[in-house]
Amino acid sequence: MKLPLNAFKRALHAQRHQLGLWVTLGHPSSTELVAASGFDWLLLDTEHTPVVLPTVMAQLQAAAAYDAHPVVRPSWNDKVQIKQYLDIGALTLLLPYVQNAEEATNAVAGIRYAPRGMRGVGGTMRATRYGRVPDYMRRCEEELCLLVQAETGEALESLEAIAAVDGVDGVFIGPADLAASLGHPGEPGHPKVIARVEDAITRIRAAGKAPGVLTTDEALARRYMAAGSLFTAVGVDAAILARHCDQLAQRFGVSPPG
Repeated sequence: MKLPLNAFKRALHAQRHQLGLWVTLGHPSSTELVAASGFDWLLLDTEHTPVVLPTVMAQLQAAAAYDAHPVVRPSWNDKVQIKQYLDIGALTLLLPYVQNAEEATNAVAGIRYAPRGMRGVGGTMRATRYGRVPDYMRRCEEELCLLVQAETGEALESLEAIAAVDGVDGVFIGPADLAASLGHPGEPGHPKVIARVEDAITRIRAAGKAPGVLTTDEALARRYMAAGSLFTAVGVDAAILARHCDQLAQRFGVSPPG
């Protein structure tokens, strides 16, 4: 069998914008449901959800029939988690809270086999089609995509150094944590936060890497895309479900409790 190809990574390197959706409900059926909507990529989140490894594997399997590329976010920049999610077949990882070039370098080491890195060697795991991809260890780096999150003022100060790390394909700006770090908790749409995000997008593009961001504000999403974001998530599955359920109930005269 051939090594699975990463169309998402190729699109970023070609500077073709990729539209995404945050997936937090953590069930294969809901993942399959949104995978059919036509988004370029889906973020399978384990940082701010109770989702664990077997569920992510089932989500990857559910999304496999569709073109939407699953990006997995481990709960931390941890080499053990990196190894596990790669072994179950994730081609792209988004690692949270990367503050500097050293942490970005450690992330890259986690996705590379020795002698270039420290990823542990497994044999018959899903990533190798259960041992059916004979040249996986030699070639997997070609298809693995590493995205790191810069989500504090400190990380923005080190943005060029983070982006310069060989093996980092893109840098995601986390607007919620960034807003809190800049003294505006709960206000990712604050003018000062927006200005810093736009500046970061410009700097990441200038460094030759792909910038990304999440916002559920449509006008702001289009603004960030115009500024140069290359992978933009424009919604969250749980928020969409909650909003539309509330709207349906309200049309029949029912208000949410509390």
